Amino acid sequence: MTAQQVLVPEAAIASQARSLDLALRAASPAEVIKTALKTVGRENLALVSSFGTESAALLRVMAGVDSAIPVVFLDTGWLFEETLAYRDALIATLGLTDVRSIQPLDENLTREDPDRELWFSDPDACCRIRKVEPLARALKPFSAWINGRKRFQGGARADIPVVEDDGTKLKFNPFANVSREEIEAIYKLAKLPPHPLVASGYLSVGCMPCSSRAAADEDARAGRWRGRQKTECGIHTTKTS
Repeated sequence: MTAQQVLVPEAAIASQARSLDLALRAASPAEVIKTALKTVGRENLALVSSFGTESAALLRVMAGVDSAIPVVFLDTGWLFEETLAYRDALIATLGLTDVRSIQPLDENLTREDPDRELWFSDPDACCRIRKVEPLARALKPFSAWINGRKRFQGGARADIPVVEDDGTKLKFNPFANVSREEIEAIYKLAKLPPHPLVASGYLSVGCMPCSSRAAADEDARAGRWRGRQKTECGIHTTKTS
């Protein structure tokens, strides 16, 4: 297979993503999800959720469109017990029918993180074996995925489009344009339970060793990997296959 042949599918995905982004720049989150469904079909679409501090809003909108859309949840082995309990509560509350909890491979953990200290010595490598690789494996059957990134979260997320491509798949960002106030309104209107750690000052929750409390005037993700240059785990900066 020539280099040109390899690049053609990626070029086609990129072109489709640009067209969809242009059409959906002012669309509501529900309209974006409906378009994703229409574009690839439920069997080819997944929503990736951390079941974190703002996740319930996107899951609620998705459930209103189609509660059977597969939801991929990365159970890294380092999550707060509160996050696992919140996942189970939201599944019941929203009537989600296809939530898939994906874990890292035991062989990778044994080989690369036998002492569970990789998060400290090499957080990028820790994220790779606990998040990036499991997500790539989970998304292999799908041709498009939905995630909950918002521009107001700042950092690398400040300029995300509504639709993009990750090199191999369409990637829909239904909440790219929403504000923190709109997220709060969805919680209030739908009477959604907050993540249990919000009351303790966590604006964003990931793995236990790499999440900390943040001040109200900080970016939503200021408490992630605090004190390091790292701002993303890698699932949004790495191709999914």
